[in-house]
Amino acid sequence: MKGSMKVKYKMLCDSDVSIEITLSELLRNEKVAKVIKSEFAKGLRNITISSLENIKMEISTQKEIFEFKADKKDFADLIELAEEDAKEHKRIKKGCAGVEIVDFSTN
Repeated sequence: MKGSMKVKYKMLCDSDVSIEITLSELLRNEKVAKVIKSEFAKGLRNITISSLENIKMEISTQKEIFEFKADKKDFADLIELAEEDAKEHKRIKKGCAGVEIVDFSTN
């Protein structure tokens, strides 16, 4: 295999948050409902908030995406190569030692 790949990854930290919640759960929260009502229905009374579908939402830590280039023949070693790139650029810190491959594309 000739050619290269553009690999995108992010650092994983111990303090990262990743929670999945449904829209109906979010709307049942009194504080959220109060903010929505005060923003979109100011001065109105007897307002209810509901959702038609049970849509899932993700609340997660926003991460910076890093990228590097690798040969196509190194596909099986992408995680190791991402870890090496993170070490080379001093992205590995206390509590942030893992990497997650986000995307890759071939050229």
